[in-house]
Amino acid sequence: MTLPAMGPSARSAVAPFEVMDVLARVAAMRAAGRDVISLCAGEPSQGAPSAVHAAAARTHTEQRALGYTPALGTSALRAAIGGHYSRWYGLDIAPAEVAVTTGSSGGFVLAFLAAFDHGDRVALARPGYPAYRNILGGLGCEVVDLPTGPAERYQPTVAQLEAAHAHAPLAGLILASPANPTGTMVDRGELTAIAAWCTAHGVRLVSDEIYHGVTYADPGSPDAKGVCAREVDEHAIVVSSFSKYWGMTGWRLGWLLVPADLRAAVDALAGNLALCPPAGAQEAAVEAFAEESYAECETARTGFARARAVLLERAPDLGWGTAAPADGAFYYWADLGDHLDGFADAGEYAAALLEATGVAVTPGGDFDPVVGHRCVRLSLAAGPEAIAEALDRIIAWQQSRR
Repeated sequence: MTLPAMGPSARSAVAPFEVMDVLARVAAMRAAGRDVISLCAGEPSQGAPSAVHAAAARTHTEQRALGYTPALGTSALRAAIGGHYSRWYGLDIAPAEVAVTTGSSGGFVLAFLAAFDHGDRVALARPGYPAYRNILGGLGCEVVDLPTGPAERYQPTVAQLEAAHAHAPLAGLILASPANPTGTMVDRGELTAIAAWCTAHGVRLVSDEIYHGVTYADPGSPDAKGVCAREVDEHAIVVSSFSKYWGMTGWRLGWLLVPADLRAAVDALAGNLALCPPAGAQEAAVEAFAEESYAECETARTGFARARAVLLERAPDLGWGTAAPADGAFYYWADLGDHLDGFADAGEYAAALLEATGVAVTPGGDFDPVVGHRCVRLSLAAGPEAIAEALDRIIAWQQSRR
């Protein structure tokens, strides 16, 4: 009897992250005693604010049972998130508009399932965060690349949306500001124009704002933290997280601002897919919005700014090609230029750099499957001292190869 063939689904055929191979090699080298500076991970090193740690300690010391919470999060945390939007953006966000999620990753899954159907065309900038493409592909959506570069400041334009929509109607646009891997941002005028186009054409805007607050504009300017899409589009889905500004990557908490027409769908999906976000993390995260927590986060942001300044000052010495301006987040995205000579691609360059110098950078193929093979991303989260030492090593190694 011949049994039917079994195997993975077609929808699971997403590309693995190339950076995971780099991180595995970093771990092996460190285990062997090598001094490695990792500029790979987009993970703030400061960790959660002190008040969050204290709240978590109280929760666990009391040894209370941590049961399920409502599917969309506790009322206390949803209200605290709404208060954050009042503080930063002057928005009146009711708790009912907030959905707490298991990281922003869980938020993207809920948002895409609620907003898009199988076969829908969803546009996004390239280069961009690879999970957008992979989650959408896994859900059966058609990903529409909007190729961007210096001329577009690595952000999608209304002209590109017009062209893509004319080819075949779009159902959605994923916009990230600040963006990963480029760190570029859209200003209020650009976001307003994009949102107006989306509304006029029935295209759902999904705004990734997880790096809001990790920005380098004049702190006194009204849009220094970033412009929230809900300021200009009541139909937009906003995705955010405690991972970046608050340094809480492992706590696995994010949130959505959900427009009225999607709230019932998101609620039903959340209950079925995850039951609820982690209860203990939710209790502690309320303290992320305490005054002292914001102050600690600003201290960390100042450290990222110093690291960025070090890198930008030394960038000419690297001798690489075109680079993104890094308005926010903690990344530097650059074409390797002539320094790619002798290597098959940026992955081979990064592997050789790591073995020779102990500096780990992220090859660009994860972020741009078309031209990312020429690019690398550096994370500034390691801090200014680590960035300075890493640059010394990279520059010396490149010079030795000439």
